[in-house]
Amino acid sequence: MTEESLSDRKIVLGITGSIAAYKACELLRDLKKAGAQVRTVLTRNARRFVGETALECLSGNKVHTDMFDSPCQSLPDHVFLSEWAEVILVAPATANIIGKAAAGIADDLLSSIILAGMPKVAFAPAMHSAMFHSPVVRHNIDKLRGMGCEFIGPQYGPLASGEAGEGRLAEIGLILEKVHALLSQSGERRHSLEQEAEL
Repeated sequence: MTEESLSDRKIVLGITGSIAAYKACELLRDLKKAGAQVRTVLTRNARRFVGETALECLSGNKVHTDMFDSPCQSLPDHVFLSEWAEVILVAPATANIIGKAAAGIADDLLSSIILAGMPKVAFAPAMHSAMFHSPVVRHNIDKLRGMGCEFIGPQYGPLASGEAGEGRLAEIGLILEKVHALLSQSGERRHSLEQEAEL
């Protein structure tokens, strides 16, 4: 993928409480390098792994962390951000956020954005392989895929536990390629709908 290949495309990057959250800085940097506009959303647990200051510097925007950060604007943050985004990318995505999304639970800012923004949501899971292969997690992933959500990875490789298995966050380049493909598909659908409206 070349520089500016995501020029002015609007992406909400949701970061959850996986140890792989530190990779979100690299992902954010590369999204910006490709020309995307990015707004980041941190869950409470994600803030244990990555700092708001670094994300603000990389994105050029404030980091969103709370449902009620902007109580005076006409739209609450979860509605504004879900409507603003062309893609809602959750990377890394824990079993917890996948389960919430599948169950329709919206008890924090990111889960509310996901619920309001379906199906334009892409999850990049990162968790121990035993969790990823749990029947409950597999059921939730299948359910979300059935709703039109996309999944990027995970990949096989070394895990935080010291073991190797399927559960490692997909490589940044693969995530970028998938986001580019999703945005290209959404652009084609929008163009087709515009043409139909003119007939």
